[in-house]
Amino acid sequence: MRIQAFAELTGLTAHTLRYYEKLGLLVPGRNAAGHRDYRQSDIDWAAFIRRLKATDMPLEEIQRYAALRSQGEGTAAERRALLAEHAERLERRLAEQVVHLERLKEKMAWYDRELLKNRA
Repeated sequence: MRIQAFAELTGLTAHTLRYYEKLGLLVPGRNAAGHRDYRQSDIDWAAFIRRLKATDMPLEEIQRYAALRSQGEGTAAERRALLAEHAERLERRLAEQVVHLERLKEKMAWYDRELLKNRA
């Protein structure tokens, strides 16, 4: 599949796909004319990259993960460790966000009480 169709399927722009290719994150095949030829496995991998980016994994870490992935099954433990470190950071961030949300809700409740007082 060509880059535009792949971009539409993955939700990534053609520019981003070319950038990821330059970084070594995506390595599409090439057809006889030399055009990029993306496969289903590329769609799955791009979705995983998007998930990592959505959880704020730095591109450098994604590159490290991709490099390990390209080395094969012998790097499974290292890849798992990299994901575990990222998951721990994400869990800490989520816990912080929950606290922030609770403080916002407390402030909103305070405003609700103040507004009710002013109406009375």
